[in-house]
Amino acid sequence: MSATWFDRLLSSIADRGRAWVKIPTGVPPLEQTIQLSRSLLSERGEASGAALARALLEALGPMGEADRLAFYKLVATDFAPDPEPLRRAAEAYLKTPSPATAMALGDAAEPPRQELLRRINMAPGGTGTLVRMRENLLPLLREHPDLAPLDNDLHHLLGSWFNRGFLELRRIDWHETPAAILEKLIRYEAVHEIKGWSDLRRRLAPDRRCFAFFHPALAEEPLIFVEVALVNGLSQAIQPLLEQGNIQVPKAPDTAIFYSISNCQKGLRGISFGNFLIKQVVEELKAETPSLTRFATLSPVPGFRRWLEARFDAGAKHMLTAEERVPIAALADIKGAKGAFRRLLDAPGWHEDTATAAALKAPLLRLCAEYLTAANEGKGPADPVARFHLGNGARLERVNWLANMAPRGLKESYGVMVNYLYDLERIEANHEAFVRHGTVAHSDAVAALVAQGARARNGVTSLLNFTSRRNAS
Repeated sequence: MSATWFDRLLSSIADRGRAWVKIPTGVPPLEQTIQLSRSLLSERGEASGAALARALLEALGPMGEADRLAFYKLVATDFAPDPEPLRRAAEAYLKTPSPATAMALGDAAEPPRQELLRRINMAPGGTGTLVRMRENLLPLLREHPDLAPLDNDLHHLLGSWFNRGFLELRRIDWHETPAAILEKLIRYEAVHEIKGWSDLRRRLAPDRRCFAFFHPALAEEPLIFVEVALVNGLSQAIQPLLEQGNIQVPKAPDTAIFYSISNCQKGLRGISFGNFLIKQVVEELKAETPSLTRFATLSPVPGFRRWLEARFDAGAKHMLTAEERVPIAALADIKGAKGAFRRLLDAPGWHEDTATAAALKAPLLRLCAEYLTAANEGKGPADPVARFHLGNGARLERVNWLANMAPRGLKESYGVMVNYLYDLERIEANHEAFVRHGTVAHSDAVAALVAQGARARNGVTSLLNFTSRRNAS
């Protein structure tokens, strides 16, 4: 069922219900939305409810920021659960715990604003409006914590409406996909900017694949999409994958590299589709291209630079091994700088100087491996991309030097990128170890980097007691 057909159905119902409701006019926009909200919540008819919901959305559309904020605050506070029935239901449950008293407590605890949001969803375009409402709401939460109940209700309802059972996976194709959707991919790409139509066409070339999830209520709006390169071997740098030169289509590619995953709807933040997307795309690719035996990512490390600079600021010791100090100290003598390691990293264009880049390679790769394998008291690494892939059961396979030379890559992670490997035989075991204990599955190569860090801290040349947490192929 297309969203266009469904919207036409809702619109016809709202048209028929218009005769049964009174739409307030001649009042300020904020007062109009308040009156419509209360009427919508008290209305019992389907057609009249749809008419009121449509009128409420039409009133909300042109509202200014101040009125919109006031409306959000009113919904968050005035449409809360009635305290007295809630207290009685809680006391009844504490006195006699049973399924019946638990259900009564749940009914009493559900805020009327949830029902208001459900009824707003009856209007044509209601689902998209609620997604945009949460997108507008999220930036306000820090300064207006009293809006948190409304955000919580929106998150709860959208999480139910956008669960995996309702999502449709579509392949994005240069020839078959409507231009309106292709244009949105350019706008929504969040990892590696798509620089116009020619760049997009390259990313949809015969050696590439792109898939997206859609929802029936937002049929022309991708929720999340993934870009894949079909190659031989494990890609170590992003620039070759983004180049627009001659297309070399491998006859029998053995590796699928997921090099960009972009969430498109900010209002659905915190509602994850990526784990399902990757696993379903893997199955699609296996069926289409049997030569593929390896499924991996080439991923950014967006939190690495912040983490390392925090260690610098905290005066962390033993950040370099004895071998690493020698060339860095030599460069420091030439530049006359104190705090040589940080000064070299802060120097503009450091990656273009051969000697500086060579001196910084070993410590940066090692420190990045430490950052991404940190147990953090059982919570695992803090890096959001790492948590996403490790939580999906991937293994940290390799840390790549100067893999992203774009300004954003240098700013976030000194150009370092990593490969996460999706070993289909180990996904579930890796996932369980990570979510239960924060254990990061990683390769022998990554384990060797972590061991170097332990040597720097302990000041010894061999680590007899080091036990790596790795999951070798």
